[in-house]
This record gives sequence, C-alpha cells and structure tokens, in this order.
Amino acid sequence: MPHYTRSGDDGSTTLWGGGRIPKDHPQPEAYGAIDEASAALGLGRALSTDPRTREIAIGIQRRLYLIMAELAVAPDKPVPDDFATSAEDVEELEAWASELESLAPPPQEFVLPGGSPGSAALDLARTTIRRAEREVVRLRGHGHPVDEETVRYLNRASSVLFDLARYEEQQAGVEAIRSRDSNPSSAARAAAQ
Repeated sequence: MPHYTRSGDDGSTTLWGGGRIPKDHPQPEAYGAIDEASAALGLGRALSTDPRTREIAIGIQRRLYLIMAELAVAPDKPVPDDFATSAEDVEELEAWASELESLAPPPQEFVLPGGSPGSAALDLARTTIRRAEREVVRLRGHGHPVDEETVRYLNRASSVLFDLARYEEQQAGVEAIRSRDSNPSSAARAAAQ
C-alpha cells in the first residue's frame, strides 16, 4: 500500500485533531523545520565515531519527533500529554551539556565547523535547530499556542549540539579550527601556495 494519500496535492495539509491549512502556513513551516533538524542530526549520528555521541543524538531526535507532533496539533485542540515537552526534558539537555563540557571543554573563541565528518554534520544540525527555533518563535508570534518548554528545549538543544560537535572532534582525534588565525602571515603563505 502506498504511503501517500493524494490529499495534499492541493497544497494543504491536515492537522492533528482535524482541520486543513496551507503547507506554507507558519505551523507546517515550524514542524517541517524540526523535521529537517532531526534529519540533519541523524546524519551527524551516522557519521559519528563515538557511541555516546550517537546515544545523545538519538535522545534529542526522539524529543524532536514529539515536538513535531506537538506543533502539528490544531490550535483549538489540547496537546496530548505524551507530546508535551517538559522542564525535565530541558534538564536532561543541561545534564548532557555539563557532561560533554567536562569531557571536552568548550573553546574560548569561535571555531570553524568541519573538524571531522561527524562534528561537521553535528554543527549543521545545530544551525538547523537554531532555524527551527526561529520558526517556532515566529509561529508563537502568529498567536499559535506554543509551550515555553518547547522553545527552551530547542534553544538548549542547539547548545548541546555545539558541545557534542566539540566532543566528537576530540573523539576523532582532531582539534577544532579557530575562526581567526593567530598568525595572519601563515594564512597569507597558505593562500599563496
């Protein structure tokens, strides 16, 4: 049996709890951005070299899946309890951040993504989650009921992914590349070669 329904061929989509809206409405834009973030995080997980990286990535992906469901609920319907993001979910992210920062202290300056395949993909996921957070905030600005813990979770998740990317670089045996070369003349020599 095909997984398509043809019901979206007119450019609309069905919300959880009923009702249809255009696919370019802020609500599908928000949960679609979460879907992209989860897919980007899946790439980071697939390219990672460390089991702990993969474990944390799966934990975040599972919560992102529920956030997608939460954001797909019709605005006049209650969000099912098992979709809702809680303060405990945010606290779990904060615990992961503390763990990762103790294992791989964050750099004291900006770094360039791309130290390793896994860390590069995790940094891509981080920026995708940042964009998803902006879409969710925009949705809230349009009057859609968005739980405060959901916004907090997305904000914290992007920070955890920064830490996870640095941890992944450490596990891959590479050093983060600083955004500024401490010796400008060495950069000029490299460019001239």
